[in-house]
Amino acid sequence: MIITIGSHKGGTGKSTLSTNLAVAYQSTGHRVIVIEADPSVSTTSTWAARREEHDELKPVTVLRKTGRLAPTLRDLQQVYDIIIVDTAGKDSVELRSATLVSDVLLTPTNADVADLDSTAEFITRMDEARDSNEDLKILVVISRAPTHAKSRFRDTAIAALRETPEDFALADTVVFSRRIYPDALKDGMSVIEAPARTSQACEEVQNLAQEITEYAA
Repeated sequence: MIITIGSHKGGTGKSTLSTNLAVAYQSTGHRVIVIEADPSVSTTSTWAARREEHDELKPVTVLRKTGRLAPTLRDLQQVYDIIIVDTAGKDSVELRSATLVSDVLLTPTNADVADLDSTAEFITRMDEARDSNEDLKILVVISRAPTHAKSRFRDTAIAALRETPEDFALADTVVFSRRIYPDALKDGMSVIEAPARTSQACEEVQNLAQEITEYAA
């Protein structure tokens, strides 16, 4: 399965999702590789390097690759069960090439209406990838949501994305803004491995991984 993580802008948690989903899938026995496809940052590869400092953690393979990714991704499918493509926060050559062969385009968005409106525009632009890859599925996930108990983020998202004509799904899982996410990323870990792990963050990552798998099927 090829999962491309892409969105309309930076700051939506793409690298956080990439690293945590990689560990979640690897922990269940899948062969996993992450493609860092943003030429301007090295968040994911830095995370992988820091991970190697922990003898108790299983390494996660991260490959930095830019340009047209489709041929590389096809080749990697022969070796890996799960390929996660971490793209830049914009429409890019890497993003469009990856979606040509991806099973799922995972689109994280912040929970405010302005970002959701931009996400709707992004979905509309990316829907044209289905002209070449009719099996591509788009899954929107609310990320970095404030941890206010009474906030109804999915209801807000449903209202904001209601007029989007393209076929997509909104994940049931909401990824909240928890301190453990940046702390784990900084230390080369996932939230399911961090010493200060919380059941809420672990469930978010594991539930999202399962939801992606079921949506891609």
